[in-house]
Amino acid sequence: MKVILLAELQGRGGEGDVIEVKTGFATNYLFPRKIAVEATPGNLKQLEQRRHNIKQREEVRLAEAGDFRGLLDGKAITITVKVGEAGRLFGSVTPMMIADAIKDQLGVEVDRRKIETRGAIKTVGAHPVELAVYRDIKADFTVDVAAEGAVVPVSEEEAALAAEVEAAKAGTDLDEQDDVAAQADAADAEAGDAAVDEVAEAADDAADADTGDADEADDAEAETADETADEAVEEASDEADADDVAEEEAAAG
Repeated sequence: MKVILLAELQGRGGEGDVIEVKTGFATNYLFPRKIAVEATPGNLKQLEQRRHNIKQREEVRLAEAGDFRGLLDGKAITITVKVGEAGRLFGSVTPMMIADAIKDQLGVEVDRRKIETRGAIKTVGAHPVELAVYRDIKADFTVDVAAEGAVVPVSEEEAALAAEVEAAKAGTDLDEQDDVAAQADAADAEAGDAAVDEVAEAADDAADADTGDADEADDAEAETADETADEAVEEASDEADADDVAEEEAAAG
């Protein structure tokens, strides 16, 4: 059966290509996933009308694929595994493990289904691996398999990248420490101001209390003096009255 591809079918073609496939593969896989449509006369006519747009989209995809290949081509990733005697692995390194290592070490996400190894990877050492990026564009890189506990050699590029990460982390830590110190200083200053205010308030209260006591003492003294003066005047008046009575009695006699 002839079909028109609507998207890339790895190893067979891309959008707009007309290819021959088995009927079961087309009806059970390509058509339900909208990867292709049947190459009917009507669909072929529509395809010719869409050729210009398909070409433009293809140019963009090829350019993006070339940029993506540059992220992996010639690079090396390391996978650490448990090994048995003679450096043989318990099992093998899978495409999923490779895809995870690429994401962790290079920051690039890849489709594990597009990773191609030259046979099963079951021993420690360097193994060439290929990634089918898009159509005929491929990225070749190396998977270094190391035994757990072994010292893994680090390239100059990887060491420089690690140093940059550590430097950035250290800078962040110092900034956080400065922020904490500044907050502590501000808290100390605020506490000191509060303490000074409390002392000043206590002093004002004490001064007010002393002033009140002094005023009460002055009032008491003044009241005592007034009472003493009143008593003296009263005694003088009594004496004067006694003198007047004596003089009157003398005159009468």
